Amino acid sequence: MLTSIKNEKVKNWRKLHNRKDREKSGTFLIEGFHLIEEAIRSHWEIQEVILQAGVELPDWVGEINVVEVDEKVFHHISQTKTPQGIAAVVDFKKVKKVSGEFVLLLDRIQDPGNLGTIIRTADAAGFDAVILGEGTVDLYNDKTIRATQGSVFHIPVVQENLFEQIHNLKKEGFRIWASALTNSKDFHTIKTNSRVALVLGNEGAGIQPQILEVADEIVKIPIYGKAESLNVSIAAGILMYHIKG
Repeated sequence: MLTSIKNEKVKNWRKLHNRKDREKSGTFLIEGFHLIEEAIRSHWEIQEVILQAGVELPDWVGEINVVEVDEKVFHHISQTKTPQGIAAVVDFKKVKKVSGEFVLLLDRIQDPGNLGTIIRTADAAGFDAVILGEGTVDLYNDKTIRATQGSVFHIPVVQENLFEQIHNLKKEGFRIWASALTNSKDFHTIKTNSRVALVLGNEGAGIQPQILEVADEIVKIPIYGKAESLNVSIAAGILMYHIKG
């Protein structure tokens, strides 16, 4: 059992709180029974499970290497307020090519809770992939992962140049929908077809003008009350379910 926060292995786990160290190692840390079970069931590569002393090891951990630690060590590596006493080190998953009929593209989303909720909703709506543009918050941020509620392990998510991806999607017959308030049509007035790529933008600034210029449709969600706008994750849900419908 590891009992010292100065242990080298414990130091390396703690480093995974930082994006730079996650990218350097190609791994990230997840916590809680649900997330770890989803990662295992979805066949992600788990390097090791970290178990706090006194916490029962679930059967679904199987043959994965387990490292036992005391409560002090677990709290040192934990990023949650009420830790469940189980965590895991998981390898990044490389997605070679996006495929499918419905793709979501995100331009500079900043809030990890929004990003995680959008990924969860894309999974629920039956979208085939999510593409994160440059300037979007890190996929492997702890808050992002927790907000996905395990959906990050179900749907391919890639980090790519959005302009290149839009160009490639257009060549493959996709219609590009972009969500914006100006020069736009109400989303429910536009017929959907297969092969739609939906673009959503930054919480404050929206989608970059250069991306709007190459969109086939610019759509908006009408506001019937006095709110100025919708949260981006809510907008994403409305538009994705419309497109899939």
